[in-house]
Amino acid sequence: MCGIAGLFSKSLEVSDGLGGHLGEMLLQLSDRGPDSAGVAFYRDPAPAGSSKLSLFGPPGCAWDALAREVGAGEPELRGSHAVLVVDMQAEAAEAWVRERHPELRVMSAGQAIEIYKEAGPPREFVERFGLRELQGSHALGHTRMATESRVTTEHSHPFSTGLDLCLVHNGSLSNHNRLRRRLRREGIEFQTDNDSEVAAGYLTWRMREGASLERALEGCLEDLDGFYTFAVGTAEGFAVLRDPIACKPAVMAETDDWVAMASEYRAIAVLPGAEEATVWEPEPGRVYSWERARVA
Repeated sequence: MCGIAGLFSKSLEVSDGLGGHLGEMLLQLSDRGPDSAGVAFYRDPAPAGSSKLSLFGPPGCAWDALAREVGAGEPELRGSHAVLVVDMQAEAAEAWVRERHPELRVMSAGQAIEIYKEAGPPREFVERFGLRELQGSHALGHTRMATESRVTTEHSHPFSTGLDLCLVHNGSLSNHNRLRRRLRREGIEFQTDNDSEVAAGYLTWRMREGASLERALEGCLEDLDGFYTFAVGTAEGFAVLRDPIACKPAVMAETDDWVAMASEYRAIAVLPGAEEATVWEPEPGRVYSWERARVA
């Protein structure tokens, strides 16, 4: 089943309340995914020359000591996660964490992205992580009903395999094992056996090879077998793609203040001004995307 929610702000008012809005959307999708929940927020970009890491650690993790060790500022703690702003490039920061602290899991890295996810009911997730406090330009969320891998924090969505890139997925891929082997030969690293992480890795590879996000998503229609609805986040915005059969539900809506997508309209109906929004069902095999520069 699973539930997907995405919200792109076009106004300061929506940006200020982004976490509260996305949290309400996730609660509407709780029965589609009671096993776990997760979000990716794009907010508070790191200064030039620095980068931001979202980390997941075991209970009792000494986050303050880790921040001092890597020369970061005070960590922002949410649930079982911490966000560190470090004075080094994201690739180097990721490598440092994986070498020095293998007990930690890098959830995301980049300039603006923050990923939080956890096993358990979405309502508990929203409260535990203080989701309603978060502001930002745009965000994606996911509620999961596990069908192809274990119910753990690591197997929850979103998945990030590239800087400031993340993906949430509703559906199932049939060729993900073969594609994972191919992508590993291209240098893409995976942390789980989840098919959704393979889709994220595919996009990372295509964009590393020079494709735009839209072109990379179009490549999914040829190279990924199965049925899926993808919502993909980047530092600039987000995009949506359904497979050519489009058996997984999706709805989109837009007002002067926001663009939203969700697995069901009830998750959009809780947004301010939803009754005046333009609402449509995304067409099969078509990429929909919104970026900051296009609406500024």
